[in-house]
Amino acid sequence: MKAVPLKLDDALFREVEELSKALQTPRNRYINKALEYYNRMMKREILARQLAEESVLCREESMKVLGEFEQLEGSND
Repeated sequence: MKAVPLKLDDALFREVEELSKALQTPRNRYINKALEYYNRMMKREILARQLAEESVLCREESMKVLGEFEQLEGSND
């Protein structure tokens, strides 16, 4: 396990202290759980962004293919 020096705003520190005491969880464990949660949320956000970008690319390619099919159908008439 790595030790990381951490500076928190006073208000945030007080909130962490209150919540960790209310949950009867050591401050270190509370902060670790908060960071794990935040990391999961950020990974989801990155994945959603990537999916949105790839969806646009897929849509553009699908429209090209559809156009080519329409041209083929039109030339068969």
